[in-house]
Amino acid sequence: MYRNMGSPSANILEHWHCISFGLSDLYGDNRVQNTFCSGYHVSWNSPLDSSESRIQHMLLTEDPQMQPVQTLFGVVTFLQIAGVCTEELHSAHQWNRQDILELLRTTIFEIHPHLQERVDKGIETDGSNLSGVSAKCAWDDLSWPPDDDEDSWSICIDTQPQRLSGKDTEQIWETLRKGLEINSRAVLPLINPQRQNGLTHDRAPSRKDSLESDSSTAIIPHELIRTQQHESVRLKFNQESGALIPLCLRGRLLHGWHFTYKSNTGNMAITFVSTGVEGPFATEEHPYVAYGPRLQILLTEEFVEKMLEDLEDLTSPEEFKLPKEYSWPEKKLKVSILPDVVFNRY
Repeated sequence: MYRNMGSPSANILEHWHCISFGLSDLYGDNRVQNTFCSGYHVSWNSPLDSSESRIQHMLLTEDPQMQPVQTLFGVVTFLQIAGVCTEELHSAHQWNRQDILELLRTTIFEIHPHLQERVDKGIETDGSNLSGVSAKCAWDDLSWPPDDDEDSWSICIDTQPQRLSGKDTEQIWETLRKGLEINSRAVLPLINPQRQNGLTHDRAPSRKDSLESDSSTAIIPHELIRTQQHESVRLKFNQESGALIPLCLRGRLLHGWHFTYKSNTGNMAITFVSTGVEGPFATEEHPYVAYGPRLQILLTEEFVEKMLEDLEDLTSPEEFKLPKEYSWPEKKLKVSILPDVVFNRY
């Protein structure tokens, strides 16, 4: 079995290619009784994936990519199996299988263009009920210099401890000191063993160890992580995730709702919220607020309309090359659409 990446230019989707010699009558002596040929059908009468799907039958046709191969024993033809519904199978019986398969290669929107108008109107009036997706995404604060100047697409790893400013760190340590003066016991439970920089240390940290730290590399316990306001941020998505941004803006934010991208490699998340959402950390005055690796972005309706206009080409991803960046300097916001390989490194 082989993975076939398909051919977008030929409208061929990605699929699996299974090759078996057991279905070929190579010797031409009919020793193989159950041969498959283009134009055959299989009435399976059951969902192909054991679900409640209406696709319960199969039509066979010549593979549009794999050309016939001439061998010493004759021609070997590669077939493609298409799952069909009962009505489509009956239509293939009554008309002809090849023409029905050609119809199936097109989408319902190509056959009935008015249906796309109905979908667009539904998005405008009702919005989308999709509130979030698991995606290849990341974000970083543009006010901080990158850790690696050689890697312009470096991604903030959400498994790293939160790095706080010197002012925030000092306030946290001062709170801890006051607690220790009141109670002889440690405010926070000691962690033993403690892992730092990938190494395990069996020694329990002393009270001095737990209070003194360099503010630039302070490791802050999860309970003490506070919301942080950011002046400028960059959002990073792969092409598939980026194509959903117009849905997020038009189908969710313009209806007063929110939309969340949850990283599929860790705890990082990006949540877009509108001014109609109650209780967000982000505000119009401070639109970029993070709680640990989770970022909230508040967008006004006016800015959403602007973004939709600027991101219009995301709905036709085959027309642009990666990487691609969109920038709104007045809002101190950037959106980068990057190749999958950038995210796969993590």
